[in-house]
Amino acid sequence: MSPLVVVMGVSGSGKSSVGAALAQRLRVPFADADDLHPQANIDKMAAGVPLDDHDRHPWLEAIGTWLAAHQERGGVISCSALKRKYRDQLRHHAGHVVFLHLHGTREIIAARQASRPGHFMPASLLSSQFATLEPLAPEERGLVIDVDQSVDAIVQEYVDRSVDLNEEKS
Repeated sequence: MSPLVVVMGVSGSGKSSVGAALAQRLRVPFADADDLHPQANIDKMAAGVPLDDHDRHPWLEAIGTWLAAHQERGGVISCSALKRKYRDQLRHHAGHVVFLHLHGTREIIAARQASRPGHFMPASLLSSQFATLEPLAPEERGLVIDVDQSVDAIVQEYVDRSVDLNEEKS
């Protein structure tokens, strides 16, 4: 079975860049969950209003449907997946999914966000993202990798460490 990975983290952590590079390295399809948001969610975030669980539920269902469709051949999708219950919702669709949490300090993430002009998620929502974030629990299948390195280095670290992850959880 090919790898099925959700690249998660706060806005500006590099989910899309790392996810695309990882999918290319693993030779599996990539999707950016931002593209699955309903327009109402995009409008809300663009106005500087954080999404609530009600807003996120149908979006997470769309992501889960994508994951389920890619279980056999594998895939990588970037998705904030900030709360455990969001990750549980995704696991309901694809039980063997692995989460790659891109972790960084508020300062590093803020600097990265500043270099993304035109993104619908304004920097003003960064605090709400950090407040919402629930790190991976020990029993959750996944890895935490620091974002303060190149995309290539992050991908290589994932590839190197995922071997151990697969052996642990087999």
